[in-house]
Amino acid sequence: MLHFGLETTWNTELAKFCQRTHTYAMSTMNISLPDALKAFVDEQVSQRGYGTSSEYVRELIRKDQDRLQLRALLLAGAASNPTAPVDTSYFDGLRDRVRKAAKSSGKPAIKA
Repeated sequence: MLHFGLETTWNTELAKFCQRTHTYAMSTMNISLPDALKAFVDEQVSQRGYGTSSEYVRELIRKDQDRLQLRALLLAGAASNPTAPVDTSYFDGLRDRVRKAAKSSGKPAIKA
């Protein structure tokens, strides 16, 4: 059975993490890469649909930020005191809360 402590804080931080947008003012940064890394970046840009190498590098940095934030949340959850068991009734209650919140906000409810 799984246990999570600090459930309210953890859920709030997880929601912020999931809903975070990446809209920032732009600054310029020049980086030096060996030819092999530049070729790799250029290949990724063309194969994965990025418009520029800057878009690719920004995406890598965002993913690293997200990974670090998620890691911190997971470590905080692992270090917290256990609460009630996370079992079928826990998930049933969670689904009910989500459905009620969706109904009151006018958004479509999730299906079980």
